[in-house]
Amino acid sequence: MEFNAAAEEVGPLVTWYLLTESHTRPAIFLGSSSDRIGSPKGAQSYFLTGAKHLWQLPLSVYASLNYSEWDDGLNFPFGASVDLPWNFSLRPMYDGDRSHLMLTHYYRQLSFSLLYVWYERLGVAMSVGF
Repeated sequence: MEFNAAAEEVGPLVTWYLLTESHTRPAIFLGSSSDRIGSPKGAQSYFLTGAKHLWQLPLSVYASLNYSEWDDGLNFPFGASVDLPWNFSLRPMYDGDRSHLMLTHYYRQLSFSLLYVWYERLGVAMSVGF
């Protein structure tokens, strides 16, 4: 489940792995979530994403084919994640419309992120894995 305080909504967050990542191939997965930062309440997106950790570098990359209910069409999000010391990562990303920057700290099954949305506004996010 996904809770978006700004839009005052709770919605489904689904990821289904078609292929898990190996040394030679990327992870491929299908999913659905709220459309993107700033989207209106109730707008969903549906995506096919490929992601790969570049084992020789502290870097992971991803790209998606995304159907946006808000745009009523396709867009192409992509980004990268740079592993930093002390369980931090830095992720520049493009959501198919605008760019963002996210600094995340991982602790066990929790993550806490500071977002620089549209390179204009600060935000925070928290994630729990299980």
